[in-house]
Amino acid sequence: MNREDLKNLIKTAMQAREKAFAPYSKFKVGAAVQTKDGKIYTGCNIESATYGATACAERVAIWKAVSEGETEFTHLAVVADTEILTPPCGICRQIIWEFCGDVPVTFSNLQGKTETLQMSELLPRAFDTKFLK
Repeated sequence: MNREDLKNLIKTAMQAREKAFAPYSKFKVGAAVQTKDGKIYTGCNIESATYGATACAERVAIWKAVSEGETEFTHLAVVADTEILTPPCGICRQIIWEFCGDVPVTFSNLQGKTETLQMSELLPRAFDTKFLK
């Protein structure tokens, strides 16, 4: 992904963050996942009073894309308003691995700080369908 495309993906995730429903934690997160053919799907975190039913931005973005028939992804960006860049939680790492594979994942904050890691760095020795056979 070239620099301009990455900036656009991060900007799109930042815009998705504004739609977050986080009345309990006040911790808004946005995500944007790009498909092989360049389409971008967004997600924001959506909280529930039970917390356990909360959906993270990364999962929302991926599931929106999958619900539209997408199966091949090239990059994921995640934006939160934190000084220390916020990586995906454990559940999201599992979903990213299962649906996106070893894609680059870029974390960013509102001040423009970014870091990109491969999914295999975020979830080494991942559990996936090869163990279900």
